[in-house]
Amino acid sequence: MANSEVSSWRKTIDSKIAAVTVYGDKALVTRRGLISLTGEERELLITPLPMTLETDSVRVSGNGTVEVRLLGVSSDRIYTTEPVAEKVAQITRQIQQLESEKRHLQAQIDALALQSSFITGLGQKTEEPFAQSLSRKNLNLSETLDFLNFIGSQYSEYAISAGECRTQQQELEKQLQPLRATLQKIQTPHPKESLNITVEVEVTDSGEFELEISYVVNRASWKPLYDLRVDSKNNVLHLTYLAEVNQTTGEDWVDVPLTLSTAKLGLGSLPPKLKPWYIDIPRIRADDPVNVQRSMSPPPAMAVLLPNPPHASKSIQEESEENFINAETVVTEVSKQGSVVTFKLNHGGHIPTDGTPHKTTIFQADYPCHFNYVGIPRLVSFAYLQANVKNPPDGAILLPGTANIFRDTIFVGTSPLTNIAPGQEFTINLGIDEGLKIERDLVERQVDKKLMSSQRRVTYAYRLVVTNLLNQAANLKLTEQLPVSKNEQIKVRLTRSHPQIQLGEMGVLEWDILFAAQEKQEFYYQFTVEYPSELTVLGLDI
Repeated sequence: MANSEVSSWRKTIDSKIAAVTVYGDKALVTRRGLISLTGEERELLITPLPMTLETDSVRVSGNGTVEVRLLGVSSDRIYTTEPVAEKVAQITRQIQQLESEKRHLQAQIDALALQSSFITGLGQKTEEPFAQSLSRKNLNLSETLDFLNFIGSQYSEYAISAGECRTQQQELEKQLQPLRATLQKIQTPHPKESLNITVEVEVTDSGEFELEISYVVNRASWKPLYDLRVDSKNNVLHLTYLAEVNQTTGEDWVDVPLTLSTAKLGLGSLPPKLKPWYIDIPRIRADDPVNVQRSMSPPPAMAVLLPNPPHASKSIQEESEENFINAETVVTEVSKQGSVVTFKLNHGGHIPTDGTPHKTTIFQADYPCHFNYVGIPRLVSFAYLQANVKNPPDGAILLPGTANIFRDTIFVGTSPLTNIAPGQEFTINLGIDEGLKIERDLVERQVDKKLMSSQRRVTYAYRLVVTNLLNQAANLKLTEQLPVSKNEQIKVRLTRSHPQIQLGEMGVLEWDILFAAQEKQEFYYQFTVEYPSELTVLGLDI
């Protein structure tokens, strides 16, 4: 068949990426391309497409001014060699220029060596005549020193200049090495592998037709990040919701509408089924079906055709526009359907296929918060500040991710943020706050001698002094701990506490106290440990 006949019934569509939806470890890419049909076409070709494409995920549809029937879709691998002549010529010119500079420097070094050799020879030849002239007093000491200084300075100048030339040569060689390696690499042909998608069509007449193709690619992902800035003066949390997107799919996403989704592609809608759990002794045979299966590559599956035209059914992006929630400074449309959260960015993304993390802002919002302090004086003598925040009932879901935490203008550190639903309260730890001073002292340790014949009782008592150094009220949750017995012969009892408190689980004592500004309060508790005198009790080194 002649090439002209082939070109009449097969045409290549120049398609561009129109939208991308990124999932946890994959992405859904939508391409569109407009083509003028004559009515003779039988195949429409979309090429090249990346090898990360999952062939069984391809979907095609289209519409236009002419009736077109989409009959089937197939995929083929193609191997091409990129044109390298221009790149070879460019690198060769760079190498030639640098080598020319090296040769020029070598000529300078050779000239300096010749001059240095001449000065050395001059000094050797004039050594004896100078000595005789000095002995006969034909030359005075001043003239001799001038001549020696001249020889020394010239020799030193030539040596320094030669050293500088060698240093420049070394720098040029450092530039030449990667250029030579690159030249050798591109001169060795490496065929580039890609995919062709062929759409079989039946065209009734001439006219314009727009084809839409969507497919899933691997090696793309996104994860949420947060900047949490607490304004302690105004009791406000400023939340910046970020997304970190990276991809090495093989095609760049340039000025493309980007959607981020928490849906799990590939898991299906049906629950998995258990398969028989076999156990056996090891067997290795050449015809082992497991080994045979691993060595075979499954054939590419046929793609599925979508109904024509594409607007007959809603796309993922259109479904995500329903019931979206706007934050105060909206840069993203947020929607939720069941457990799936979708973020549709209102600006074009620019994410090349280089694997570099690219951060984009999803939205920003201010949440009111209130503060409280946590003190565990048995472990540390400081109080920790916490901010308690409530995600508004109409707020967006905060997905699990890493949060950078700032207290006013001070960076506190990073902390994992768990999944936080609308209306849910959460706590942000803001580190040590020296506005509350905590002192803890052992004021009593006494062994009851009356029981030493059979039982031994040891009494312990602690005093805690907490001072609020702030000019405002502060709520403190103060936690202390009693030992917990793991032996029924060892009895631990709380005998006194002030303010009075009940002993909690695992020997925990908790006071929840509101301190006025500059207020000081004392806390006291006493407990006993009783056990047979012949027992040795471990863990009472307090």
